[in-house]
Amino acid sequence: MLWACVLLPHLALDTVLRRHPFPDQPLALVTGPAQRRVLSAVNAAAAARGLHRGQAIAAAQALCGDLQAVDDDPARRERARDFLAAWAYRYSSQVSTEVPGALLLEVQGSLGLFGPWPAFEARLREDLSALGFRHRIALAPNAAAAAVLAGCHDGLAVTTPEVLRGALSQVPVARARLPGGAAPALERMAIRTLGQVLALPRASLGQRFGAGVLAHLDRLLGQAHETLALYQPPDFFDAKVELNYDVESSQALLFPLRRLTADLAAYLAGRDGGVSRFVLRLGHEGRDDTEVAVGLLAPERAPATLFELARGRLERVAVPAPVRTLRLLARELPPFVPASRELFEARPQQSVDWPALRERLRARLGNDAVYGLAPVADHRPEHCFKRVQGVAEPAPPSGFDPPRPTWLLARPIPLRGPAPRVLSGPERIETGWWDGGDVQRDYYVVETAQGQRAWAFCAPGETGAYMLHGWFA
Repeated sequence: MLWACVLLPHLALDTVLRRHPFPDQPLALVTGPAQRRVLSAVNAAAAARGLHRGQAIAAAQALCGDLQAVDDDPARRERARDFLAAWAYRYSSQVSTEVPGALLLEVQGSLGLFGPWPAFEARLREDLSALGFRHRIALAPNAAAAAVLAGCHDGLAVTTPEVLRGALSQVPVARARLPGGAAPALERMAIRTLGQVLALPRASLGQRFGAGVLAHLDRLLGQAHETLALYQPPDFFDAKVELNYDVESSQALLFPLRRLTADLAAYLAGRDGGVSRFVLRLGHEGRDDTEVAVGLLAPERAPATLFELARGRLERVAVPAPVRTLRLLARELPPFVPASRELFEARPQQSVDWPALRERLRARLGNDAVYGLAPVADHRPEHCFKRVQGVAEPAPPSGFDPPRPTWLLARPIPLRGPAPRVLSGPERIETGWWDGGDVQRDYYVVETAQGQRAWAFCAPGETGAYMLHGWFA
């Protein structure tokens, strides 16, 4: 087996910055008791002002008056890690979050699908950079070794046990993830690297530091079986952005909305599914949340499409009060079937797929403005179709399909002008006795003096007094 470790050294800070509208301004995470609040992480702009981890918040604000301080919330960090685990699930069925601040992926079974490791690694890095997470990646024959090597070497790939022992020998003891207080004790004994530890007598090492250290060394070298708790993605998506300021316009919500829909798309890709409905909840202070439902006629998962649909619905909502939080909740996650295309299909550069255009129109105009037509077992033209939400199933073919116009008038009107030329007909329609709407008509396909092709009818046995009922394209 081959395990990749994706180390996330700035997970807590990246989780805040990726959803912040101004990530280049000085920002710091704050932790500790109320009596002594200290900085736990700072971004590049804050570090350039002289701020650093462990600094008191009062001293930091004295150095940087425009510093934005955000609480270092462990729950937010855990949610971000779980989101990344769901993203990693698209690349491997074996994903573990047992190592704090890291993801472990078994990748040997995925190399046949995603290509050799260099290409696979580049794809992981591209996705992580797009999601806004800084990272380090290492590859090793077992998960424990991959986690240790990722802490020392970014991009290192070890695929054989022989090379693995040599790579581990250079690892500092302080970064070997030894259990208990073994690392400080070994450093006091002037033992600096794992190679020096492995050279010690095993019996003496176990007697001094316990069986836990020996078991950890065996796992690093691949000489002991690893038991990892594997991650299982949830059956719903729930993400929230907390705004540090009051938002009174829907336009100001577009930046966090774009990030939430991108996260939803990454989650859907991980589970190889789509979404047919999701809800945006605008959180206010002192009143109930405002819900904006986004329904789709067919499952989607493209980030641009999800954002456009959500933006269209959000822009049509009047924000009743300042917004403090934006939450996206999706529970209806049906299977996703990509649209089939020709191998050499030619598409204009600015063209939009019909499903995407349909959903965009529904978001802009409302659910009732865009609908499908389904056939009804009724020969009367004004009753042979009905409106349906969603994609209507095509009518089953019949043995005889007389011509029907593409534009049917809401009600028949007299056909004015010179007498038209009859192209075909008559077609007798005589039905509707069961509901009191009995009709008796002879329909003709006619051509007017202006060259237009129309669908008109007369009373049975009569000609000349035509009633226009539709136009052919």
